[in-house]
Amino acid sequence: MTYRIYQLFFLLPILLIGCAASAPSSSSATGSIDSKTAGMTKYEGFFTFYYDKKSDKIMLVVDKFDQEFLYVNSLAAGVGSNDIGLDRNQLGNDRIVKFERRGPKILLIEPNYKYRAVSDNEDEVNSVRDAFAQSVIHGFQLITEQDGKVLVDATDFFISDSHGVANSLRRSNQGSYSLDKSRSAIYLPRTKAFPENSEFEATVTFTGQAQGGYIRSVTPNSSAITVRVHHSFVQLPDNNYTPRVFDPRAGYISTSYFDYATPIGEPLEKIFITRHRLNKKDPSAAQSEPEEPIIYYLDRGTPEPVRSALMEGASWWNQAFEAAGYINAFQVKMLPEEADPMDVRYNVIHWVHRSTRGWSYGTSVLDPRTGEIIKGNVLLGSLRVRQDYLIAEGLLAPYKKGEKASDAMEEMALARLRQLAAHEVGHTLGLAHSYSSSSEERASVMDYPHPKIKLNSEGEIDLSDAYDDKIGTWDKVAIKFGYQDFPKGKNEKEELNAIIDQSLTDGLTFISDQDARPKGGAHPYAHLWDNGKSAVDELNHILEVRRVALSNFGEDNIKEGMPYATLEEVLVPIYYLHRYQTEAVAKIIGGLNYRYALKGDGQLITGLIDPNEQKLALGALLATITPERLMLTEDLLAIIPPRPMGYSRGRELIDIRTDLTFDPLAAAESAANMSVSLLFNSARAQRLVEHHARDPKQPGLEAIIDQTLAFTWEQKPSSNGYKAEIQRTVDDVVLTQLMNLAVNDHSSEQVKAVAYYKIIELKDWLQSVLPKSEELQKAHFTYAIHKIEEFIKTPEKFKLPEPLGTPDGSPIGMD
Repeated sequence: MTYRIYQLFFLLPILLIGCAASAPSSSSATGSIDSKTAGMTKYEGFFTFYYDKKSDKIMLVVDKFDQEFLYVNSLAAGVGSNDIGLDRNQLGNDRIVKFERRGPKILLIEPNYKYRAVSDNEDEVNSVRDAFAQSVIHGFQLITEQDGKVLVDATDFFISDSHGVANSLRRSNQGSYSLDKSRSAIYLPRTKAFPENSEFEATVTFTGQAQGGYIRSVTPNSSAITVRVHHSFVQLPDNNYTPRVFDPRAGYISTSYFDYATPIGEPLEKIFITRHRLNKKDPSAAQSEPEEPIIYYLDRGTPEPVRSALMEGASWWNQAFEAAGYINAFQVKMLPEEADPMDVRYNVIHWVHRSTRGWSYGTSVLDPRTGEIIKGNVLLGSLRVRQDYLIAEGLLAPYKKGEKASDAMEEMALARLRQLAAHEVGHTLGLAHSYSSSSEERASVMDYPHPKIKLNSEGEIDLSDAYDDKIGTWDKVAIKFGYQDFPKGKNEKEELNAIIDQSLTDGLTFISDQDARPKGGAHPYAHLWDNGKSAVDELNHILEVRRVALSNFGEDNIKEGMPYATLEEVLVPIYYLHRYQTEAVAKIIGGLNYRYALKGDGQLITGLIDPNEQKLALGALLATITPERLMLTEDLLAIIPPRPMGYSRGRELIDIRTDLTFDPLAAAESAANMSVSLLFNSARAQRLVEHHARDPKQPGLEAIIDQTLAFTWEQKPSSNGYKAEIQRTVDDVVLTQLMNLAVNDHSSEQVKAVAYYKIIELKDWLQSVLPKSEELQKAHFTYAIHKIEEFIKTPEKFKLPEPLGTPDGSPIGMD
């Protein structure tokens, strides 16, 4: 034993010296790439790689050091839950990366393109590069090298949680999961190599303990969630693309970076629009074919008649490109049978299935350097078409005994799909939402459209014009701005300004996302799911449509053989038919009219809304909470029984307080809360205070509250028992929302003060009328007084009641 140890120490220096002399690199003694990959399947392309069937490994040949390329990760097979958000064929990150070698380590590095110096001075470029962090995406261990190429085992990189699946599950409160490599493997059918891109795919399994119902509802075993992740290595485009400068009036999604080589007097941030590369063969011609058309491909898994509707709707964009001077520049085709939908060479419209209806959206793979769109990727939720069909069933009551059901339901649903396809493809062409377009005669498919429902001369519901059947006027302007190819000698900046100037002259505007949201939103013309030039007129119209539909509502709204309880599914979208137009009207109250104006363009900058218009808006909004609007007929209530076995209550039904039985008071409560919560929004309340202070003719917060209380609490109660209970339900919602305004952390001190004072005034009024009230009303008033007294003691600690919310409504169509 001792001898052997001595002998080892004696030989060790000789061995070390021998290694140093004979091994100048760590790989030369380990064999060539050819020998290391013997017996493996070779895939030759942009990056050549080998697949070892025996070990299920990907051996990647790295022969492009310090050469940038695009790396895109995506999800090829998803989870199937809208709420979790991990969909089939969902894009993940797209980023520029490059391989760098550090001895035996091969690093995949993401440079920081957010901060640059666009300069011929290399030292200036390097100073900015070194000032901001880069990211090492992965480190690979060199196996061997040959002729300037190195071989690495890339299996762990591809079998990884590159898409953030575990984070998505955790963020949606579904449980804590981690990648289980023993249950993960390379997915060979979608692992391919092409001259300009290499594609890799892996089946990955995440194990853990489920905590949420969403994941349990869509998996056969919620402790093991198996999806497929996809990785694309893509050659970057050439330098022949010219970025186009962003203009906030033009309706485009932007990309930006900070250029530290910018002269002091110019903006540091450079902002460009995102768009596909498109050039005319003859830029001087009024109409010219493109050098290369933009082609979108439809998912082969899309069934008829959906397939034809989607292809037709997506094809509308060629109308816009024709208006911009192109011939057949935008095309839609079926995806070739041999094509991989995740291959970045294909713009694809995917038909995606989930367990519940939900979002559709259009995303793009970009060249981060320029904003050039390399791949458009549209995901359309397959269940959304059924919501339009359901709305049509509720409006038409089509299942009369002995009569054939109308085709109008399917026609309306397919019309919506055409518009939806155009909308989502529009995003992948670079276009943002255009939410003021519904007030300008359907000027854009990039708005969110509510079905336009008419009443004919006989007072019957007509759905023949529910959705548009063409591209919009604004869409043509936007495509012209983004894709017009100007001939030599033309000043691009002047030409682009001329396009926008003409659109303003034509009365077109562009207002987008942040200005259209209902909670606290201020813009009077930019809304989601609205119709018409006048939000108030359209609300009055849709309330009349709703009245007609509810008066006709009964057993003819469901098919023969369906449980009567399923009437509630059809009732919900009709009972809340006015919800989005109500949101539009609420934004007029304390609203502000404005545009994305540039200095010198002559647009409106800001303008307070006419007080009379706000008065009409308040009247229309309060009309949504009258007992007459919220009541359901006794005949209808008599035929909605509790849910039978096998038909559970879902989130798209009314939240009830009656355990099993249908609850008409809960329906009224949620509908009233919808309207009142919009009215008493803290941001809206603050604007009312501010605008009234600036102009006494503007309605003040105190006046809005007074009119609301006069319309609800101070109304003489009806002698009708059901109607009176509806009124009391509405009263309670108003008091709760007023209390909420008084303690809301986002409310200013003056908003809190006004709300608090009006609550005290209400208490005094209640005490004055209490002695003369009949018994049920006296109980109602007495309890309200008690709540107010408890609230006054410690407003911040008072536990506010939580009025029932509305059932899920969006998306009628959504992004």
